[in-house]
Amino acid sequence: MAIEAVIWDFGGVFTTSPFEAFARYEAERGAPKDLIRRVNTLNPDTNAWARFERSEIDAGAFDGLFLEESTALGHAVPGRDILPLLSGAVRPRMVAALAACKPLFKVGCITNNMRTEHSPGADAGQREAGDIRIGDILAMFDVVIESAKAGVRKPDPKIYLMMCEALGVEPCACVYLDDLGINCKPAAALGMKAIKVGDPDVALRELGEAVGLDFAAVAA
Repeated sequence: MAIEAVIWDFGGVFTTSPFEAFARYEAERGAPKDLIRRVNTLNPDTNAWARFERSEIDAGAFDGLFLEESTALGHAVPGRDILPLLSGAVRPRMVAALAACKPLFKVGCITNNMRTEHSPGADAGQREAGDIRIGDILAMFDVVIESAKAGVRKPDPKIYLMMCEALGVEPCACVYLDDLGINCKPAAALGMKAIKVGDPDVALRELGEAVGLDFAAVAA
């Protein structure tokens, strides 16, 4: 089936990965490498991170629960320290690729986020990067599904199907981009062409092959 829609994650795709900020935080405080990622992957459906992204708890509860979970792994990290680390620098080439796709395909964004000032478009540090504003990027999508509002988060297949229904497309007519392999797997299982975004150059080349566009030209 021909591609009709391109669906994107936000953080780690249009902005630099928060994992970079996590690593800096750990190094500055003498915490074990990848501690924050380990906290987030233990009990991935019921931990503080997952519950906050589904809006089942507020920022105060997240602060305490994340502290308990990190302490259990040997190093105390309050949840309130983590939230500012979610901001990232905008990747202009990804924004240009989105702009190139928009006239030709339906475009959607599925983002796992939290109801805080640090969610995409709300954080003052994210609002502007050069001439690119986060709010302007979000406004380019036909549909944006936020886990904090939908009450469901990736990698639950329901959220991908919600996007397909909203865009009026079948999964096999979609390309999906995400910086996390765990979020790409259910998209691929549903029939989407899943692209893991690590090196943006590689991801844009794969996207170009999938949709028949030359992003080396349009996103330089």
